[in-house]
Formats: sequence, C-alpha cells, structure tokens
Amino acid sequence: MDPAPQTHPILSYVLSRIPNLSMTKTPTAEFDIEQPPVHTPSPRTPSSAGEFELVERMPGLRHPSVLRAMTRAVADVSAARSALQVLGPRPDHELVDSSRAIVAAAEAGDSRIPAGDVEACRAVVRLDETHDAYEALLHEAESRLERVYRSAMEGTDLDDEAAESVKDQGPVAGPEGGDAAVGEEVVAVFKQAEEGKPVESVRLVDRQLRHLPEAFGRILGLRVLDVSRNQLEVIPDAIGGLGHLEELFLTANDLVSLPDTIGLLSNLKILNVSSNRLRALPDSISKCRSLVELNVSYNGLTYLPTNIGYDLVNLRKLWIHMNKLRSLPSSVCEMRSLYLLDAHFNELCGLPSLFGKLSGLEILNLSSNFSDLKELPPSFGDLLNLRELDLSNNQIHALPDTFGRLDKLEKLNLEQNPLVMPPEDIVNKGVDAVKEYMSKRWLDILLEEEQRRIAAETPEMSSTPKAWLTRSVSWVTDVSESLAGYLGGNKSEKDAYLDQQF
Repeated sequence: MDPAPQTHPILSYVLSRIPNLSMTKTPTAEFDIEQPPVHTPSPRTPSSAGEFELVERMPGLRHPSVLRAMTRAVADVSAARSALQVLGPRPDHELVDSSRAIVAAAEAGDSRIPAGDVEACRAVVRLDETHDAYEALLHEAESRLERVYRSAMEGTDLDDEAAESVKDQGPVAGPEGGDAAVGEEVVAVFKQAEEGKPVESVRLVDRQLRHLPEAFGRILGLRVLDVSRNQLEVIPDAIGGLGHLEELFLTANDLVSLPDTIGLLSNLKILNVSSNRLRALPDSISKCRSLVELNVSYNGLTYLPTNIGYDLVNLRKLWIHMNKLRSLPSSVCEMRSLYLLDAHFNELCGLPSLFGKLSGLEILNLSSNFSDLKELPPSFGDLLNLRELDLSNNQIHALPDTFGRLDKLEKLNLEQNPLVMPPEDIVNKGVDAVKEYMSKRWLDILLEEEQRRIAAETPEMSSTPKAWLTRSVSWVTDVSESLAGYLGGNKSEKDAYLDQQF
C-alpha cells in the first residue's frame, strides 16, 4: 500500500521523513505483496542508491521549508493510506473479475445466487476500485510534489495559498523547437495517403510528438507504425481503424493506458508498449489473435487480463519483466505456441498449477522476484522442451521432484536461492549435475510408490516362491512402462525382448 520508491521516488522520500506520515509497520502487520518491502530510513541518510540519486538530482529536498510545503501537499495521501490499511490488501485480479460477473448476473435477475454471496462480491469490487483510486492519487501526488519542488527552487513563497495554486497548475510544456518540423512530416504522410499513394510504413521516432492525430486511423493500408521515444500520453481510439496494421511500436512514451479499440487490430503481429506508465492492459487485447510478439515490460502492471491466454494462441514471445505482477492468470497456460517468457523483476508469488501445459516453451526467465517466489508447481516437469531457465534471486528452497524430466535443459541459473534440494554442492557442478541428481531422485520416488502399491495389493498368504516370482515380474514390467511414459521416451527393442522373456 505504501508508494514504491521505484515508481514514486519523491513521494516515498517525503513520507519516510515526515513523522506523522512515516511509513512504519507494526510487527504484526500483514505483508503487502503488492509492494516491495519498505523500511523507514534515517531523516539524514539516504537509504538506497535510488535515494542518493534522487537527492543528488534534487538537493533542495533536504531543506526544511521544502519538506514542510511537501507535507501540506500530500496530506490527502496520508488519509487515503490510513483508510486502506483498515480495508486490507488489494484482491487478486481473477477474484475481482469473477466477483464482477456474479454481481452482473445477480443484477440481471439470476435468483439462484445467495444474497450474501452477492454482497461479498460487491465488497470485493468496491475494495478493488478503492485501490485503483488510491494508485491514481499516488501518481497525482508525485506530479504535485515535482511542481512544489520546482516552485521552491525558483524562489516562490510556498505558504498554504501558494502551495494550493501550485497544485492547480498544469503540466509544464516540453520543448517547442521540433513541433513545426514534426507537423510538416505528419501532414506529408496524410497528403500521400489522400493522393492514393501506398503508405505501408510510418516511423516517427524521437520527434517529441505529443499527440497522434485521429487521421492516422484512416490510413487503411498502413502495416507498420513506429512512434517510439516521444511524449505521447494517449493513443486515439481511431487506431482501431488500421485493419491491416501488423507492427505497432509505442515504446518509451508517457502512456498510462491503451484504447479498447486496440482489440480491433486483428492482423497485428508485433506490439511493443514497453517503457511507459501502463498500470493495466485492456481486456480487448486478447482479441488481437494474430499476435506473435507482445512486449509490455518496464511499466507498472499489477495484473494481466484474466482471459489473455485463451485467444492469443499464436503468441510466441511474451516480455512482461520490470512490472509489479503478483500472479499470472491461469489462462496463460493455454498459450501453447509460447516459445519465450520473460517475467523477471516482478512480485510473483508463484505460477499457475497447470504451468506445465506450455509444452512449446524453450526460454523462461523468472529471476529477481526476490522474497515472493518460493516454489514451482509440480507440473513444471512437463516443460519438456525447455532449454534455458533463470531462477536466480528468489526464495526457492527446493526444485519440484519432476524437475529431472527436463532432458533438453542446457542453461540453468539458480544463484541467490536458499536451495536445499538439490544440495549446494550439486548446484555448483552445473546444469548436467542438477539434471542427473533430480532425475535419480524422481526415479527413486516412482520406485518407492510402486513398492508401496504392490505391498498394499498383495495378500499376506501369497508368500510362496512362485507367487513372489510372479509379483516381481509384474512389478518390473509395470515400473519399466511407467518410467518410459514419465520420461517421455519410447521403449527400445531390447526392452520388448526382455518383456517377452518375462
């Protein structure tokens, strides 16, 4: 619930240094998985490299008068934060979606749903909306503090009235030098389209572009649109008119959301919206069924659309790293074409139980989820095509017993984990040693289970040598078939010969 230093550096800094707003936690407070652990630093000493960088960039933050002005500017954040501490942590996105569906069904006249369940679902939805409003408040407060600081450095008197007027100021305009040139470039594109000339690719990169004209949606033959590294805050709804668009690059802008009409881009194959300020993706993105590559890294996403995996069956590469994801929706397991998944530097607490259904996955990066990621599901061993795996910087104590089935694994990083299974000396020997150790462990488990099953099914009176031999032959045959199936291999001719002799 506390503002994260990575996304709200000034706000986090100010709150940690104002006694009545300090972000302290009681020993019994429940850990909030939505935010990384926050400690209260000394008012005199920056607590991290990020704070050193912040203070170096904004030295006036140390001045008492600036802190006093900032205290008044963020009083509403303190009130909202106190209310949320009473309400509790944000509910899981899938729970919110299902709650919305139940409420909608009840309001449509479905009398089968108990009234108590409907009220509980309404409470879940209200709590999620409250958290949404709080996050919007944090973003607005961060911008407000930047304006307060700028006014202080310019010598403006920051009493209550002045601070209030600063709060009402609009954002500062960016440089104007390139506006005319950009305008001419855009007009030339439209003119070419109006003259009937083919316009298949438009690239306006590093142009300080602030607005994307609605008219772009009328360039019907456009296949590639690249407006990366600009100052765009909004993508117009008209983008949905680009029915032939195959590649869309919106990297490094100031986008906080994408239009719902993006779901109309049925031919879109590559979408890159990395390095923006997105907090959520529209549910309609699931309708972009031709997507092969999706990059949403370096944003502020806390969840992915619930149904994103059911329709994106052609997706091959998914980059979701450097966000604040706490979980992956179970529908992700339906992305059977997925070849690469990069989810490092999030707040993942685990993976869906059916994660092993991603049978085409070859490259997986789950590193640096730190204290949140503690285990992998048993189905992890079904990723039989996995070649590269990075699990470094997590809190994994044991690899799943099925890990030994990953025969194709070539690269494995297990650094900075408190592993006890496999032991450290095995891990230090490299990926082949780990595979061999876990494979042997898996075989031992299978044999032990089979022995217990046979012991339970065998009557005590069947203890003659002939009965013992019959049971042993049956057991060997069953185990050999079981192991062949689990390890994904086919029985050799020699195996068949041995079975025939038995």
